Formats: sequence, C-alpha cells, structure tokens
Amino acid sequence: MSQAKVDKYKEEKSVRKETVKRQKAKKKAVKVVVVLIIIAFFAWVGYSAYMDYQARQPKTTTEINMDAINEFRGLDTSDTE
Repeated sequence: MSQAKVDKYKEEKSVRKETVKRQKAKKKAVKVVVVLIIIAFFAWVGYSAYMDYQARQPKTTTEINMDAINEFRGLDTSDTE
C-alpha cells in the first residue's frame, strides 16, 4: 500500500465511530418520520370514514315550545299586529 492509502485509511478509521453514529441517527429519524406519516394517513382515513358515516345518519330534530319562557319574560308570542 502506498503511504497515501495508509493515511486515508487511518483518517477514515479515526472518524468511523462518528460517521456510523451519524448514519444510525439519520436512519432512525427517517423511520420516525415515515411512521408519523403513516399514522397521520390512517388517522385521516379514519376521520374521513367517520365523518362520512355521520353524514349518512338520519338527522334528528327536536321542537321546543318556548311560549312559557317568552310569557315569563314578557314577550308577546302572538302574531297579531
């Protein structure tokens, strides 16, 4: 081996731990981001399906007679002019 190759090998060996550590951290970050994207996608699909299900349910309406409250407050509920 030439001296240049030996020096290059020693340099790579001296920073190998840092390089490997950086690569592992990058891989882990990529995995976390991918998992978060997958979770967000399934949450969106679930939410959309739930909203679609709710939209298809029959609407219930309740009628309230407010005459007693309006009389108590002194409001006129009759439609006389």
